[in-house]
Formats: sequence, structure tokens, C-alpha cells
Amino acid sequence: MAKSTTAVPLALHPMAKFQRQVKSLVESDVIKPTDKLWKIAFLFRDNWQHWKHELEEFEFSMQDPISALLAVESWEEEQ
Repeated sequence: MAKSTTAVPLALHPMAKFQRQVKSLVESDVIKPTDKLWKIAFLFRDNWQHWKHELEEFEFSMQDPISALLAVESWEEEQ
């Protein structure tokens, strides 16, 4: 008899959620993949300091293109 397993949904990393929001903005032509990350500040006004800090923790520069953020495949943090 086959063993039945149930998949437990993994919690999505906060940066993955942020990445999805930014991707949606790119797909809606609000921003371009070639725009610099600092342009996101205008769209995430109240939360920008938080996201800027998170991006810097992952070694992003505010001069990096948005496409660099969108290219990240995994947001696993090193232990």
C-alpha cells in the first residue's frame, strides 16, 4: 500500500513577497527592470526604510537595476 503524504505549505520569505510585488509593478509597466532600486522608494513610501534595509542586508545597492532583484531565485539566509 502506498504511503500517503500531505504537503505542508512552506512560508514564503518576506523578501520573496516583496519581489512578487515588484515583479507585478514591472509587469504593469509602472517601473522598468532597468530602473534603479531606489525608484521603488516612491512606491513603497511608508515601508521603504524597512525594505531598503532588507535589500542592503542581501548586499544590494540602491544603484542596482530592479532586474537584479527579480533574478534572485532563493531568499534563503545563511546561518
